[in-house]
Amino acid sequence: MPPLIETRRDWMALLAKAPPARLAALAPDLPAHDTLRAPEIGAIMLEGRIGGTGARFNLGEMTVTRCSVRLDAAEGHACVQGRDKEHARRAAVLDALMQGGEAARIRAEILAPLRAEAAAARAARAEKAAATRVEFFTLMRGEDG
Repeated sequence: MPPLIETRRDWMALLAKAPPARLAALAPDLPAHDTLRAPEIGAIMLEGRIGGTGARFNLGEMTVTRCSVRLDAAEGHACVQGRDKEHARRAAVLDALMQGGEAARIRAEILAPLRAEAAAARAARAEKAAATRVEFFTLMRGEDG
């Protein structure tokens, strides 16, 4: 069984990466909230590193949508890939809910299924990749030994 999501960083990442339709199905009704920053679409620059440890280089841009809301005393923020404004709003509201008394319910009803589905998708990708794996081996020749 995977560990529980305990940090804000973990649940924000899970909400941001969740398929928008699945997140909407798990959390169809949002509570009343104040909008601090309406969902807005923009772009961020992705950086890479040569060889994993070398100099940084600009890999390219990615479209993102961000949103900030206030729910009671908690502020919720989200930045999601793509142009889905409702996904960003829903993720921001859920982030705010996770900071209050609703955390246990949100963790059980929304985050746990999303985490399980993400793990299953990772396992399926790994299985598909493993099927294409090539095993190399070397036979020792007589003059080498």
